Amino acid sequence: MSNTNVLKVTDLKVSYGGIQAVKGLTLEVNQGELIALIGANGAGKTTSLKAITGTLPSCKVEGEIAYKGVSIRNQASFRLVDQRLAMVPEGRGVFTRMTIHENLLMGAYSRKDKAEINADIEKWFSVFPRLKERAAQLAGTLSGGEQQMLAMARALMCHPELLLLDEPSMGLSPIMVEKIFEVVRDVSARGVTILLVEQNAKLALQAAHRAYVMDSGVVTMHGNAADLLNDPRVQEAYLGEG
Repeated sequence: MSNTNVLKVTDLKVSYGGIQAVKGLTLEVNQGELIALIGANGAGKTTSLKAITGTLPSCKVEGEIAYKGVSIRNQASFRLVDQRLAMVPEGRGVFTRMTIHENLLMGAYSRKDKAEINADIEKWFSVFPRLKERAAQLAGTLSGGEQQMLAMARALMCHPELLLLDEPSMGLSPIMVEKIFEVVRDVSARGVTILLVEQNAKLALQAAHRAYVMDSGVVTMHGNAADLLNDPRVQEAYLGEG
């Protein structure tokens, strides 16, 4: 890990009509880090990710969002892929009428290096052997866990310098949740910088280097993930302990 800043969000505010969903979020993600953003449902976590990637519906976004030192606020979301910023959205968002293989090719649409694209497909098939077995199957026929694997593999096909993961464990069985987090840790170990939004605070904090705790649109705590995991306030509010 280095101190090279990949993402810096400063005083981010997001309003829908008269409702302020995010009330001044400030966070940063450095190269090689796995950063968790945790909090209860409705805390503003997903809205924050969508503001970063320019995928929010009509709303007011204020504050600064810098990726590799350059402002990306209000930038068209499709341009971010060319800059190697990718997001796995809440709900997976796979192309249901395309095969697994076609979904992975779509993840590499901005690349022209055919041989390397094929090598990358094989690499992610080795990480997700279940996808390899079903390569010709339509994505819409996969289970929720398999779709989550596919969404992650597809995002990784653009060689992201920053990967945003929005609620990767949502709606999955406990066994599949463990598998997904195993992959998140593996991808992080390969040097991919990750910002993880997750309701399963315990797994997120166990995987992350640092974390931010969000409540009602503001960050209430931040610091080393292991310290937060052992903090009585976090345990009581998010881990069902204390």
